Amino acid sequence: MAAEISTAQTSSAAVDVIVMVLRRLFFSAVGLGILFALWWFGGWLLESNPATMSFADFGPFPTIDAVPYMVQSGTLLDASQASGYRLGIGLLLAIVTGIPVGILMGRSKVFRKLSNTPFQFLRMVSPLSWEPIAVIAMPTWDQAIIFLISMAAVWPVAFATAAGLAKLDRAWFKVARNLGASWWDILKEIILPAIAFDVMTGIRLALGVAWIVIVPAEFLGITSGLGYTIQDSRENLMYGDLAVTILAIGIIGFLMDGICLALIKRFSWHRN
Repeated sequence: MAAEISTAQTSSAAVDVIVMVLRRLFFSAVGLGILFALWWFGGWLLESNPATMSFADFGPFPTIDAVPYMVQSGTLLDASQASGYRLGIGLLLAIVTGIPVGILMGRSKVFRKLSNTPFQFLRMVSPLSWEPIAVIAMPTWDQAIIFLISMAAVWPVAFATAAGLAKLDRAWFKVARNLGASWWDILKEIILPAIAFDVMTGIRLALGVAWIVIVPAEFLGITSGLGYTIQDSRENLMYGDLAVTILAIGIIGFLMDGICLALIKRFSWHRN
Protein backbone atom coordinates (compact mmCIF):
# COMPACT_ATOMS: atom_id res chain seq x y z
CA MET A 1 0.00 0.00 0.00
CA ALA A 2 2.78 2.40 0.94
CA ALA A 3 4.63 1.53 -2.27
CA GLU A 4 1.51 2.30 -4.33
CA ILE A 5 1.11 5.67 -2.59
CA SER A 6 4.77 6.49 -3.19
CA THR A 7 4.46 5.56 -6.87
CA ALA A 8 1.32 7.67 -7.24
CA GLN A 9 3.03 10.62 -5.59
CA THR A 10 6.05 10.26 -7.90
CA SER A 11 3.81 10.10 -10.96
CA SER A 12 1.86 13.14 -9.79
CA ALA A 13 5.10 15.08 -9.24
CA ALA A 14 6.33 14.13 -12.73
CA VAL A 15 3.05 15.28 -14.27
CA ASP A 16 3.28 18.58 -12.37
CA VAL A 17 6.81 19.15 -13.68
CA ILE A 18 5.74 18.41 -17.27
CA VAL A 19 2.77 20.76 -16.96
CA MET A 20 5.00 23.49 -15.55
CA VAL A 21 7.53 23.10 -18.39
CA LEU A 22 4.78 23.10 -21.03
CA ARG A 23 3.24 26.19 -19.46
CA ARG A 24 6.58 28.01 -19.55
CA LEU A 25 7.15 26.99 -23.16
CA PHE A 26 3.67 28.18 -24.07
CA PHE A 27 4.10 31.62 -22.55
CA SER A 28 7.59 31.93 -24.04
CA ALA A 29 6.24 31.03 -27.49
CA VAL A 30 3.38 33.51 -27.17
CA GLY A 31 5.75 36.26 -26.04
CA LEU A 32 8.12 35.60 -28.92
CA GLY A 33 5.18 35.51 -31.32
CA ILE A 34 4.03 38.94 -30.14
CA LEU A 35 7.58 40.28 -30.48
CA PHE A 36 7.85 38.87 -34.01
CA ALA A 37 4.48 40.42 -34.94
CA LEU A 38 5.64 43.83 -33.70
CA TRP A 39 8.89 43.41 -35.63
CA TRP A 40 6.97 42.53 -38.80
CA PHE A 41 4.64 45.49 -38.33
CA GLY A 42 7.60 47.84 -37.90
CA GLY A 43 9.19 46.45 -41.08
CA TRP A 44 5.92 46.85 -42.94
CA LEU A 45 5.70 50.50 -41.85
CA LEU A 46 9.24 51.11 -43.10
CA GLU A 47 8.54 49.43 -46.41
CA SER A 48 5.20 51.17 -47.01
CA ASN A 49 6.62 54.66 -46.45
CA PRO A 50 8.61 56.00 -49.46
CA ALA A 51 10.78 58.09 -47.10
CA THR A 52 11.91 55.00 -45.16
CA MET A 53 11.69 52.32 -47.84
CA SER A 54 15.47 51.98 -48.01
CA PHE A 55 15.42 50.71 -44.40
CA ALA A 56 12.94 47.92 -45.14
CA ASP A 57 15.68 45.30 -44.76
CA PHE A 58 15.34 45.76 -41.01
CA GLY A 59 12.16 43.69 -41.27
CA PRO A 60 12.07 40.03 -40.19
CA PHE A 61 11.94 38.38 -43.63
CA PRO A 62 14.90 40.28 -45.17
CA THR A 63 16.79 39.54 -41.95
CA ILE A 64 16.05 35.83 -42.24
CA ASP A 65 17.19 35.93 -45.89
CA ALA A 66 20.51 37.46 -44.80
CA VAL A 67 21.22 34.76 -42.19
CA PRO A 68 22.68 32.12 -44.60
CA TYR A 69 25.25 34.57 -46.00
CA MET A 70 26.29 35.79 -42.54
CA VAL A 71 26.71 32.19 -41.34
CA GLN A 72 28.30 30.64 -44.43
CA SER A 73 30.77 33.50 -44.94
CA GLY A 74 31.95 33.14 -41.35
CA THR A 75 31.29 36.81 -40.64
CA LEU A 76 28.97 36.13 -37.73
CA LEU A 77 31.19 33.43 -36.21
CA ASP A 78 34.37 35.51 -36.46
CA ALA A 79 32.68 38.56 -34.96
CA SER A 80 31.21 36.51 -32.11
CA GLN A 81 34.56 34.92 -31.33
CA ALA A 82 36.35 38.29 -31.27
CA SER A 83 33.74 39.85 -28.98
CA GLY A 84 33.63 36.72 -26.84
CA TYR A 85 37.39 36.80 -26.32
CA ARG A 86 37.32 40.44 -25.20
CA LEU A 87 34.30 39.79 -22.99
CA GLY A 88 35.90 36.75 -21.38
CA ILE A 89 39.20 38.46 -20.56
CA GLY A 90 37.50 41.64 -19.32
CA LEU A 91 35.02 39.72 -17.17
CA LEU A 92 37.79 37.51 -15.76
CA LEU A 93 39.79 40.60 -14.73
CA ALA A 94 36.65 42.08 -13.14
CA ILE A 95 36.01 38.89 -11.15
CA VAL A 96 39.64 38.53 -10.03
CA THR A 97 39.62 42.16 -8.91
CA GLY A 98 36.06 42.50 -7.66
CA ILE A 99 35.87 39.49 -5.33
CA PRO A 100 38.91 40.42 -3.19
CA VAL A 101 37.82 44.06 -3.08
CA GLY A 102 34.31 42.97 -2.07
CA ILE A 103 35.68 40.71 0.67
CA LEU A 104 37.74 43.62 2.02
CA MET A 105 34.66 45.85 1.96
CA GLY A 106 32.65 43.24 3.82
CA ARG A 107 35.28 42.35 6.41
CA SER A 108 37.02 45.66 7.15
CA LYS A 109 34.95 48.56 8.46
CA VAL A 110 37.82 50.99 7.94
CA PHE A 111 38.29 49.95 4.32
CA ARG A 112 34.54 50.06 3.71
CA LYS A 113 34.25 53.60 5.13
CA LEU A 114 37.26 54.82 3.17
CA SER A 115 36.26 53.21 -0.13
CA ASN A 116 32.47 53.58 -0.15
CA THR A 117 32.28 57.15 -1.47
CA PRO A 118 35.07 56.81 -4.09
CA PHE A 119 33.72 53.47 -5.31
CA GLN A 120 30.16 54.76 -5.54
CA PHE A 121 31.45 57.76 -7.51
CA LEU A 122 33.42 55.58 -9.93
CA ARG A 123 30.52 53.16 -10.28
CA MET A 124 28.23 55.93 -11.52
CA VAL A 125 30.68 57.03 -14.23
CA SER A 126 29.74 55.51 -17.59
CA PRO A 127 32.38 52.96 -18.61
CA LEU A 128 32.47 54.45 -22.10
CA SER A 129 33.58 57.74 -20.55
CA TRP A 130 36.94 56.10 -19.92
CA GLU A 131 37.46 55.44 -23.63
CA PRO A 132 39.76 58.44 -24.34
CA ILE A 133 41.91 57.58 -21.32
CA ALA A 134 41.95 53.87 -22.21
CA VAL A 135 43.07 54.64 -25.77
CA ILE A 136 45.96 56.76 -24.48
CA ALA A 137 46.98 54.42 -21.66
CA MET A 138 46.68 51.08 -23.46
CA PRO A 139 49.02 50.09 -26.28
CA THR A 140 46.30 48.41 -28.40
CA TRP A 141 42.60 48.86 -29.03
CA ASP A 142 41.94 45.32 -27.85
CA GLN A 143 43.43 46.11 -24.47
CA ALA A 144 41.51 49.37 -24.32
CA ILE A 145 38.21 47.56 -24.92
CA ILE A 146 39.08 44.92 -22.32
CA PHE A 147 39.79 47.74 -19.85
CA LEU A 148 36.39 49.31 -20.54
CA ILE A 149 34.67 45.95 -20.03
CA SER A 150 36.50 45.45 -16.74
CA MET A 151 35.53 48.93 -15.54
CA ALA A 152 31.90 48.16 -16.32
CA ALA A 153 31.86 44.68 -14.74
CA VAL A 154 33.96 45.09 -11.61
CA TRP A 155 31.42 47.05 -9.56
CA PRO A 156 28.52 44.55 -9.64
CA VAL A 157 30.93 41.81 -8.58
CA ALA A 158 32.53 43.86 -5.79
CA PHE A 159 29.32 45.21 -4.28
CA ALA A 160 27.48 41.87 -4.53
CA THR A 161 30.40 40.17 -2.76
CA ALA A 162 30.42 42.82 -0.01
CA ALA A 163 26.65 42.54 0.42
CA GLY A 164 26.84 38.77 0.75
CA LEU A 165 29.63 38.96 3.29
CA ALA A 166 27.78 41.59 5.35
CA LYS A 167 24.91 39.12 5.88
CA LEU A 168 27.11 36.48 7.51
CA ASP A 169 26.78 35.86 11.23
CA ARG A 170 29.98 37.10 12.93
CA ALA A 171 29.68 34.23 15.42
CA TRP A 172 30.80 31.87 12.68
CA PHE A 173 34.20 33.57 12.55
CA LYS A 174 34.56 33.49 16.34
CA VAL A 175 33.81 29.78 16.45
CA ALA A 176 36.25 29.10 13.61
CA ARG A 177 39.03 31.06 15.30
CA ASN A 178 38.36 29.31 18.62
CA LEU A 179 38.75 25.99 16.83
CA GLY A 180 42.13 27.09 15.51
CA ALA A 181 41.13 27.90 11.94
CA SER A 182 43.57 30.03 9.96
CA TRP A 183 42.53 32.96 7.78
CA TRP A 184 42.83 30.70 4.74
CA ASP A 185 40.58 28.10 6.38
CA ILE A 186 37.98 30.76 7.19
CA LEU A 187 38.10 32.06 3.63
CA LYS A 188 37.85 28.60 2.06
CA GLU A 189 35.39 26.93 4.41
CA ILE A 190 33.13 29.79 5.53
CA ILE A 191 33.36 32.93 3.43
CA LEU A 192 33.47 31.59 -0.13
CA PRO A 193 30.72 28.94 0.27
CA ALA A 194 28.47 31.41 2.12
CA ILE A 195 28.79 34.23 -0.42
CA ALA A 196 28.74 31.99 -3.51
CA PHE A 197 25.12 32.90 -4.30
CA ASP A 198 25.79 36.64 -4.04
CA VAL A 199 29.03 36.42 -6.03
CA MET A 200 27.41 34.47 -8.86
CA THR A 201 24.50 36.91 -8.89
CA GLY A 202 27.00 39.76 -9.13
CA ILE A 203 28.78 37.99 -11.98
CA ARG A 204 25.47 37.58 -13.78
CA LEU A 205 24.77 41.31 -13.45
CA ALA A 206 28.34 42.11 -14.50
CA LEU A 207 27.98 39.92 -17.58
CA GLY A 208 24.86 41.80 -18.64
CA VAL A 209 26.53 45.18 -18.20
CA ALA A 210 29.71 44.07 -19.99
CA TRP A 211 27.73 42.64 -22.92
CA ILE A 212 25.97 45.98 -23.33
CA VAL A 213 29.23 47.95 -23.13
CA ILE A 214 31.23 45.82 -25.55
CA VAL A 215 29.15 46.67 -28.62
CA PRO A 216 29.60 50.48 -28.58
CA ALA A 217 33.21 49.99 -27.43
CA GLU A 218 33.87 48.09 -30.69
CA PHE A 219 32.56 50.87 -32.91
CA LEU A 220 35.94 52.61 -33.18
CA GLY A 221 39.51 51.59 -33.81
CA ILE A 222 39.17 47.88 -34.59
CA THR A 223 38.15 45.67 -37.50
CA SER A 224 36.57 42.74 -35.69
CA GLY A 225 33.76 42.02 -33.26
CA LEU A 226 30.01 42.38 -33.25
CA GLY A 227 30.17 46.14 -32.70
CA TYR A 228 32.43 46.55 -35.72
CA THR A 229 30.12 44.35 -37.81
CA ILE A 230 27.18 46.62 -36.94
CA GLN A 231 29.13 49.72 -37.92
CA ASP A 232 30.44 48.14 -41.13
CA SER A 233 26.95 47.00 -42.15
CA ARG A 234 25.53 50.45 -41.48
CA GLU A 235 28.22 52.21 -43.52
CA ASN A 236 27.67 49.82 -46.45
CA LEU A 237 23.85 50.14 -46.17
CA MET A 238 23.56 46.37 -45.57
CA TYR A 239 20.66 46.65 -43.18
CA GLY A 240 19.76 42.98 -43.38
CA ASP A 241 23.24 42.04 -42.16
CA LEU A 242 22.96 44.68 -39.45
CA ALA A 243 19.67 43.22 -38.25
CA VAL A 244 21.17 39.71 -38.22
CA THR A 245 24.03 40.97 -36.04
CA ILE A 246 21.61 42.64 -33.63
CA LEU A 247 19.61 39.42 -33.47
CA ALA A 248 22.80 37.44 -32.78
CA ILE A 249 23.77 39.83 -29.98
CA GLY A 250 20.39 39.30 -28.32
CA ILE A 251 20.51 35.51 -28.69
CA ILE A 252 24.08 35.20 -27.37
CA GLY A 253 23.33 37.49 -24.44
CA PHE A 254 20.16 35.55 -23.63
CA LEU A 255 22.02 32.23 -23.69
CA MET A 256 24.85 33.52 -21.47
CA ASP A 257 22.37 34.90 -18.96
CA GLY A 258 20.52 31.59 -18.96
CA ILE A 259 23.76 29.71 -18.29
CA CYS A 260 24.55 32.02 -15.38
CA LEU A 261 21.07 31.54 -13.94
CA ALA A 262 21.35 27.77 -14.25
CA LEU A 263 24.72 27.81 -12.46
CA ILE A 264 23.29 29.96 -9.67
CA LYS A 265 20.42 27.52 -9.16
CA ARG A 266 22.69 24.48 -9.38
CA PHE A 267 25.57 25.42 -7.10
CA SER A 268 24.03 27.86 -4.62
CA TRP A 269 23.40 26.61 -1.09
CA HIS A 270 20.14 28.64 -1.17
CA ARG A 271 18.80 25.91 -3.46
CA ASN A 272 18.84 23.46 -0.56
